Amino acid sequence: MKHEDLEKNMGIMGVLIVLVISVAGLVEILPLFFQTQVIEPAPNVRPYTPLELVGRDVYVREGCYNCHSQMIRPFVSETARYGAYSTAGESVYDYPFQWGSKRTGPDLARIGGRYTDDWHYAHLMDPRSVVQESNMPGFPWLAENTVDTDLLKTKVEVMRKLGVPYEEGVEDDLSAVEGKTEMEALIAYLQMLGTNVKK
Repeated sequence: MKHEDLEKNMGIMGVLIVLVISVAGLVEILPLFFQTQVIEPAPNVRPYTPLELVGRDVYVREGCYNCHSQMIRPFVSETARYGAYSTAGESVYDYPFQWGSKRTGPDLARIGGRYTDDWHYAHLMDPRSVVQESNMPGFPWLAENTVDTDLLKTKVEVMRKLGVPYEEGVEDDLSAVEGKTEMEALIAYLQMLGTNVKK
C-alpha cells in the first residue's frame, strides 16, 4: 500500500491515528502512576476536613478555577511572588486537581492565612469593596446556602474509595459542619491552601 493510498483511506488513517495517540499517551502517562513523588503526599499534607471538602466543591462548582490557578511554576518570577513552587505531592488528595494555567486573578496555591476570614467574606460578597480594580463577580448567595450534610457523607465515602485516608471518626466531624454556610466552607478551603507547605 502506498502512502497516498493510506492518506485517502479514512478508516485506516483513523485507526492509525488512534493507535499512535494511545501509545504516546501510555508512554507519557503510565510511568507517572509508579513515581512516589506523584502518588505519595508531600510532608504535612493531610486530607481536607469535611468543611474544607465542601468548600473545595463549592470552588469547583462556582468555576473559580476558570480564573485562578493553584500551580506555582518553578520560575523566579513566580516563586518570588507566590512562594515555593507547587509539587504533585501537594495535590494527591485533589479529585480533580486544581492546578490549571489560566490566571485572570492571582494564583491561590499559597493564599491560606494571608488574609483574615472577614477579608475573604467581604471579598466574596463584593470583590471591589476590598480590591478596587478587581473584575471578579460577587458570590453573595453562598452566604445564604447551607451545607448539605447528607451529601457530605456520600462525598467522604467517595473520597475514601479514591484513596483519601479518612479515618473512621471523620463522621463525628460532620456534625460540626451542620448549619454552616457554603461561604464559610469556601473560606475554610481558601484558608487551608498552601498552609501545609508553609510548615
